[in-house]
Amino acid sequence: MLLALRVIRLVLHLLTGMAICALLFPWIDRDAREVHVRRWSRHLLAICNVHVQITAGSAAPKARALVVANHVSWLDIFVLNALYPCRFVAKAEIRSWPLAGWLVEQAGTVFIARGNRRDLRRAFEGLVQALKAGERVAFFPEGTTAPQGTLLPFHANLFEAAVDAKCRVQPYAISYVDDQKKPHPGVEFIGETTFVQSVLTILGGRPIRARVTILRSIKGEGAHRRKLAEASETAIRKALGIADEVPADEADTEPHDDEDEVDEAPAAQAARRA
Repeated sequence: MLLALRVIRLVLHLLTGMAICALLFPWIDRDAREVHVRRWSRHLLAICNVHVQITAGSAAPKARALVVANHVSWLDIFVLNALYPCRFVAKAEIRSWPLAGWLVEQAGTVFIARGNRRDLRRAFEGLVQALKAGERVAFFPEGTTAPQGTLLPFHANLFEAAVDAKCRVQPYAISYVDDQKKPHPGVEFIGETTFVQSVLTILGGRPIRARVTILRSIKGEGAHRRKLAEASETAIRKALGIADEVPADEADTEPHDDEDEVDEAPAAQAARRA
């Protein structure tokens, strides 16, 4: 009975979000949209029995930054939006999620199809424009979800947007724990698990605490995209307590202003040739 009630509440909340996007978003500015996105995301997490906590010692969030985070679950998007709404870059499969896919698209998400150079070029151009306009933009450099306690290698291409927009990269580390502070098994979104199956598991499971660690930002201007990716991956690994697999070169952090030599990413080169 409790699961059925939560499912009904979730569907009604999704329909409310669709109405807000359709009726309000065309008439309000970016700041007002962010207020609605934050409020709606917090309500969604409450329905899913997810409580968000920023860990002690987190850095101050940048208002204008390329936000990168490890990817555990579909919840990640709403956890970040409940704190500091972002414009996301996400894989094209998310667009097909029932109701939620349409909602994240209306919130400004840019979808990328695997192996589609045109999508990559369009996403890169959109990233740079949004960052230059002062927005906070986010993506998951692993490219897909990974089991808790692991971290997949970070793809470097989209980090070039921070170089071109001359903004900072800010890594966020996300983990989900139960009431015993152990990794919560209900959030795993890997293998053959479908979006609907994952939603039902979360709605019918124990309370979830989403722990977010905001890490010190890294200078993008004058940096190399691979160094930005490596430095971000290393920082998130350390925050999550995951051993390094590949040594990362040092990159500039907030107290330093040294510059690195830049090589353009293929996506950036394609965008300029178009």
